[in-house]
Amino acid sequence: MTRPRNGGDLAVETLIALGARTAFGIPGQHALGLFDALQARPEVRFVSSRVENNAAFAADGHARLTGQVTPLLVSTGPGALLTLASLQESAAASAPVLCISSQIPTEGLGGARKGFLHELPDQPGVARGVVKSVHTVRRAGQIPSAIEAAWRSAAAAPAGPVWVEIPQDVLLAPTDVPEVAPGGVDGTPAPLEPRPELVEEAVRLLDAARRPAVLAGGGVSRAGAQGALLRLAERLQAPVACTFGGKDAFPWEHPLSLQSWLEDRHTTDYLESADVLLVVGSGLGELSSNYHTMAPRGRVVQIEADLGKLESNIPALAVHADAAAALEALADRVAARERSARAEAEAAEVKGKVAARLAGQDLDTEQRVLAAVRDALPDGAPSYWDMTILAYWAWSAWDPRGGAVHSAQGTGGLGYGLPAALGAAAGHDGPVLAVSGDGGAMYGIAELATARQHDLDVTWLIVDDGGYGILREYMNDAFGSASHTELARPDFTALATAFGVPAVRTTVERLAGDLKSALAAPGPSVVVLPALLRMFAPTHRD
Repeated sequence: MTRPRNGGDLAVETLIALGARTAFGIPGQHALGLFDALQARPEVRFVSSRVENNAAFAADGHARLTGQVTPLLVSTGPGALLTLASLQESAAASAPVLCISSQIPTEGLGGARKGFLHELPDQPGVARGVVKSVHTVRRAGQIPSAIEAAWRSAAAAPAGPVWVEIPQDVLLAPTDVPEVAPGGVDGTPAPLEPRPELVEEAVRLLDAARRPAVLAGGGVSRAGAQGALLRLAERLQAPVACTFGGKDAFPWEHPLSLQSWLEDRHTTDYLESADVLLVVGSGLGELSSNYHTMAPRGRVVQIEADLGKLESNIPALAVHADAAAALEALADRVAARERSARAEAEAAEVKGKVAARLAGQDLDTEQRVLAAVRDALPDGAPSYWDMTILAYWAWSAWDPRGGAVHSAQGTGGLGYGLPAALGAAAGHDGPVLAVSGDGGAMYGIAELATARQHDLDVTWLIVDDGGYGILREYMNDAFGSASHTELARPDFTALATAFGVPAVRTTVERLAGDLKSALAAPGPSVVVLPALLRMFAPTHRD
């Protein structure tokens, strides 16, 4: 017997009409109306995780790779709360995740305290401090407009996670609201264009600069503004450094590239010395400013979509705009300069100084490991990095070669690598690399079941150093010894095999070959590298 249409149908119809084709999440009692509606509509591929925070990381990974608003469907109370740490990372990274959470029946809302399962006094209030916007539904007729508004909010620059809440009874009750037709809703946000007078002033400053430089952040990558940045940098003959969140914002081997050595004093010194420093798509936070030690001596022009980040750390000509719109406007207006041997030589000198400093620190093993991973991963393939020592190396030293590079450096939470890579694989044709330490790996080990169930093409490299390696280094440096950083851990290869996922234990010498073979084989795989890696010495305190 065919059941009548209900609020769950309305929600899924709206998502489809807005363009959703992949969704992530975990079913739960109050959300079953959503999932019943979803299973009847093959237009949307649903990837079911094992823990809600990992489902949210998967939605984040998919949203970052595709640039598309990505639905995350979870249940009330514990399920909803478990997404929040992951959504905090999405907020920091401007990943457009649309979380639809169910809610207890409406009769229990508003302080009624009926004692329903999963009841919270103020579920949307808990989310409000994490996400970009909250949209509550109390009647079925509100569902299409609420989801449409949430979609537009998630996509608008600066993009970010949003929250929609729909009570259980609204999802399940029959409705006579007409079916949401294609084109009936529109989640397209208004463009965030720079103000003309700010563009003209920025052009005036850049044209007058004798030694301009650029610091490009994640906002450039998210806006797809790499081409505009390249055109502007070449017209200005300005060297470009990239933040850890904007690794692919500028070609790594370009003669004007300063690459991403932001924790190196040589890079900081050079950016400080520019008479005009253009900062685009970055709020100049802790990592991007070399731990708030960067103090530019010239003028700063800051282009940033997040209004609250403008001039939050360094005084600047503040241009509130999407990076793509602002860079296109500047590239169209600045005067083109002749190719500058001086600028290229200065960029090469900075990179040479960085290399010389590293050469004096006995870090051959670390550089060999990172080079082996880079050699194994095909050009253009995306990679997702957990908070682990090899990832910290990759922030500075990894050449993207056309592939997206993502990590949890926005908030620094563990467990991002594997679930985010699984989300990316659901929207990518080809291999995806995930990198974790053994400590971070234990946060997402259950998602090996997700990888196998959905046959997602992710190779997971686990660097096993017996504990929380970076915390071990921090404690040894600060206190002379480390405590509570050593971990009992499983045989990761045996555990992966138990999930039906091929796995191999490798060595530094065999890593490139073993990883290349794993990446070439379709479906999920695990490569375990027992290795004790060290960080390069920081220079922000020099």
